[in-house]
Amino acid sequence: MGAMANLINADAISIAYGTRVLLDRVSLGLSRGDVVGVVGRNGDGKTTLLELLTGSHDPDSGQVTRTGSVSIGHLAQTDSFAPDATVRDVIVDGEPDHVWAANAETRSIVRHLLADIPLESRVGSLSGGERRRTALVALMLAGHDLLVLDEPTNHLDVEAVAWLAQHLRALQARDIAMLVVSHDRWFLDEICTRIWEVHDAQVDAYDGGYAAYVLARAERARQAAGVAARRKNLLRKELAWLRRGPPARTSKPKFRIDAANALISDVPPPRDSLALQQFSVTRLGKDVFDLVDVDYAIGAGEQRRVLLDDLSWSIGPGARTGLVGVNGTGKTTLLRLLTGELAPDAGRVKRGRTLRIGHLSQNVGELRGSRRVLEVVEEQRRVTALAGGGEASASTLLEDFGFTQDKLTTRLDDLSGGERRRLQFLRLLLTEPNVLLLDEPTNDLDIDTLTVIEDYLDTWPGTLIVVTHDRYFLERVCDVTYALVGGGRCVLLPGGVEQYLADRQAADTQPTTDAAPTPATQATPATPGRGAAEIRQARKDLARLESQLARLETRIERVHAQMAESASDYPRLAALQTELADVLAEKDELEAAWLEAAEVAG
Repeated sequence: MGAMANLINADAISIAYGTRVLLDRVSLGLSRGDVVGVVGRNGDGKTTLLELLTGSHDPDSGQVTRTGSVSIGHLAQTDSFAPDATVRDVIVDGEPDHVWAANAETRSIVRHLLADIPLESRVGSLSGGERRRTALVALMLAGHDLLVLDEPTNHLDVEAVAWLAQHLRALQARDIAMLVVSHDRWFLDEICTRIWEVHDAQVDAYDGGYAAYVLARAERARQAAGVAARRKNLLRKELAWLRRGPPARTSKPKFRIDAANALISDVPPPRDSLALQQFSVTRLGKDVFDLVDVDYAIGAGEQRRVLLDDLSWSIGPGARTGLVGVNGTGKTTLLRLLTGELAPDAGRVKRGRTLRIGHLSQNVGELRGSRRVLEVVEEQRRVTALAGGGEASASTLLEDFGFTQDKLTTRLDDLSGGERRRLQFLRLLLTEPNVLLLDEPTNDLDIDTLTVIEDYLDTWPGTLIVVTHDRYFLERVCDVTYALVGGGRCVLLPGGVEQYLADRQAADTQPTTDAAPTPATQATPATPGRGAAEIRQARKDLARLESQLARLETRIERVHAQMAESASDYPRLAALQTELADVLAEKDELEAAWLEAAEVAG
């Protein structure tokens, strides 16, 4: 396709801020139907590139040409809504419901992204997440040729991200082009036809989604002489996970599976769950957290909302647990109950005696003031012991987390949100916790930093509980997923996030009865005629089945590892195949029993 067919063309554009060159003679083009993911380290020029392409800024040199009639919609990091405007004013220019709702697509967009926000609400009274969703809806309803989206998934839960990806794919099928800056790797893989990587004042273009980008980048790193071995290994390790992992993200035509297999033939699985679990038992003992019949509610009277209802849950040493749920179901509250920061209204939270809990909260307010980065790290711990008996000095950790040279002497007040988040996580690791509770750990972090954190967690032998809307991170670091589904219930998801989304969709499409409507946050009411005793027994059965399923998962991983070791020992391999078939059959039976109990438990 020639340059003239492009919606936007950049020819040798450069821009500098002060002495720092952000882009140096960059040329690229964007055509109709292109969905380009823009990735790169924070501060390397992704947002600047978008501003130059859309005309918000002019380059110092070079030229950007846009097709005369192209209509561009820009979702920036912050919006500029008038505080007294209503949501209806912003999204449909104040049209009455019967006018805009006549369009099925408009109805669907508003229902999925704004279901819980009255359209009369003033924009000034909305939370950050609600403003974000309002801005997205306004953008999608405006009929643009090109959507420029800067971190569109910020503040969205895992369900809204999946819906948004599906909707953007439908827009792309109608030839709408998109430029997307995002650190959400699942989202990038789901929607992108190309990836642009901004680094060292250049932009490298890659065909395909995120998985294809990781493969191409690992291949380039292998070919380039003098690239640090550790950096290459991180790429190959991530590629191995993408290729072998249960959420096989590699079915896209542009992902070359043979090339990927050749690159990762000698890469072991990212972590040895069994060895980590054994090591974890020696550090933590048999019990970590035991929740027994825990109740917790917020508010009073009409406003009272039950977050946890008669919850019993055992979390053992070395467990790697992901926790999902729509905003407001109590995920952060559950973490605070585990740490003892909150006390349950009823029931008990028992903690093992040897716990050293590291809690990464969503609040990074404590890292402020005129102290320097190096000072606050050195005071925490000069040397930290890492898993496997190796030692890493604070300076090695600082380098891995991107704090080098002048960044070491930066005042805390001068750090960006992402840098503050990285420093918070780094200081947490230096306290040598044996239990990590991570609340939205991926907020403000770029992909390179996320990869480093995942690498650390792979060899970290403790109990990990992660609350996140970042599906890729969740699937990459956790072995088992639970969901807070509303109505005070917490359920195991043997099928992971896919199962959670399918369950939510099924609940959404159930026909409504004449009974009073169930609030969106409540679980499906118990089937009529079932007594409280039967429901309580079913919940106990659920807890028992869940721990049995978790044990089976560990056995399955162990057999897989033994099969990999015995690749050339055919009699042993045959015996292991038989064992694996038995375990998988047992897992199927348990999952069927789990589904039956879940139906009774309601």
